[in-house]
Order: sequence, then structure tokens, then C-alpha cells
Amino acid sequence: MRIGLLGVCLLVLASGTSVQAAEQARHDWQSLFDGKTLEGWRASEAPGSFDVRDGAIVVRGPRSHLFYVGAVGHHDFRDFELQLDVMTKPGANSGVYFHTAWQDEGWPAKGYEVQVNNSQSDPKRTGGLYAVKDNYQAPVKDDVWFTLRIRVEGDRIRTFVDDKPIVDYTQPEQPERPADMSGRVLSSGTFALQAHDPDSEVHYRNIKVRVLP
Repeated sequence: MRIGLLGVCLLVLASGTSVQAAEQARHDWQSLFDGKTLEGWRASEAPGSFDVRDGAIVVRGPRSHLFYVGAVGHHDFRDFELQLDVMTKPGANSGVYFHTAWQDEGWPAKGYEVQVNNSQSDPKRTGGLYAVKDNYQAPVKDDVWFTLRIRVEGDRIRTFVDDKPIVDYTQPEQPERPADMSGRVLSSGTFALQAHDPDSEVHYRNIKVRVLP
């Protein structure tokens, strides 16, 4: 079958439009949690620390980490914006990891942790980069929903709570880390929610990400 010049041009244009649409979709907000199940997520040593109730992931129980292993971005993100609605119960401690990777047990060795803690005995509060650039002032109260947003562009990490800036940190070319934190550097990877201890209860919902161009 012979295709005229006009037909070829139309095919090229359609192909280009399709590629542009796919690229645009990649940079739009994409949900990581369906509000009903833990599909696309995988828990480490104590899976019972995570449950879904009333459209939220409820975190309470022994130490465990819930890693995103779903299809969005092939669960491997470099420059991104992650947004979650969060509610802490009194005395709760949790965290959101990024640029991390699955491991069976223990505290994640790879990636940064954004602290989630508004009243627990650990003085490091919500929005800080744990043990790298900490925040010591609770930006919100317990028992209320707030929005946590994490933005990573190049070597710059910013966190926001209800759009209020909390941390603005640029990783130096050769970051100095203690031996037990050698993996706390920028690279790429997935996200994880932390179950810190049996007395900590935190709820997460509306978890979404967008890849930054």
C-alpha cells in the first residue's frame, strides 16, 4: 500500500502528539494509593503494622516499613514532588522515606527520611530531614489532617506542611555522613512509610507523585 506525502505527514504528526501526550501525563500528578487496598505497596518485617481504614493507610504496630513497589514510574524516582495528607495521633512517630529501596528488615539504609512527629519524645519534628537538617518546631497539632509535600530537584530538597516551607536543603558535592548513615544521599529510588513503634499511630491518605522535568 502506498501512502502519499500528506498521509506520512499526518502519521508523523499523530505520533509526535502521542509522544507529547505521554510525556505530559508522566509529569502530571499520579496516585500511588487507591484508598482501598495496599496494592502496589509491600511491608517489611511486620506487615500487620499497616492497614487501610476509611480511605487511609493506618500505621500502628512494631517497626516496619511500607515500600511503594507499584507501576508508577517503575517505583524509581529522581526529581519529583510527593504529596500526602497526614494525621498524627498524640505521641506518634513516623516518617516518609524517598530515594530508598526495599529491604527485609531494619531502618532503611538508603535514602532520606522526612520526619513525621508532632508530639513524641524525640524532639525532631514533622518536615525535617531526619539527622541531616532537622526541624524542632511542630508545624501542626495532632489529630488534624495536614498536607506534607516533598520536592526534590537536582541537589535541592524542600519540604512543606500545608504549603508552609519547613526545610530547604541543598546537598553538598561531598556530603559528610557518619558510617551508619552513608546511604543518606541523593540518588533515585522509591518511597516508604515508617511504622516506628507499637505506640505510634499515623494515618496517610491521598498519596500522589509527579515527576519533575
